[in-house]
Amino acid sequence: MDYTQLAERPLLIVGLIILVIWSIVWKGLALWKAARNNDNVWYILMLVFNTSGILEIIYYYFISKRQK
Repeated sequence: MDYTQLAERPLLIVGLIILVIWSIVWKGLALWKAARNNDNVWYILMLVFNTSGILEIIYYYFISKRQK
């Protein structure tokens, strides 16, 4: 792909920026919670794999609540 064509698609750029921000927010929240809960396996999985926040949301709302 010619990267000069990206300037012609501002919606694509905006969408990518939104996806990156979404992913960073969820990754930060979930990694923080995994570190506090001493969940080393989950911490490493979330750190290594980029799932656009899906794995982080699953951990944050379902897995971390179950362990309390």
